[in-house]
Amino acid sequence: MQKAYLGEFEQLVLLAVLRLDDAAYGVPIRAELEQRAGRRVTVGALYATLDRLESKGFLDSWFAEPTAQRGGRSKRYFKLLPEGIQALSECRSVFERMWQGVRLDKEGHNA
Repeated sequence: MQKAYLGEFEQLVLLAVLRLDDAAYGVPIRAELEQRAGRRVTVGALYATLDRLESKGFLDSWFAEPTAQRGGRSKRYFKLLPEGIQALSECRSVFERMWQGVRLDKEGHNA
């Protein structure tokens, strides 16, 4: 079975969902990415990525009960599935192996 590839942004999104645990829905996920990764994230890019990760079998999502504070709208929550945790773990291992023995000098060359 071929392993599913995770792009950088997909990894960041999965990590944000993992960090947020039970509070993982759109607004806090976006804030987590902007704060920790220092990247501006559009709502469209975030939800396209969340949908793609769910279709790959790495995330599950569900809608909470509608609330008056949100004008009767529901929040869509996300949770990592075991396959998502495995994919993140594999990505981390690959990067650790690639960085092993590499030291960059000020010009970006292997020192």
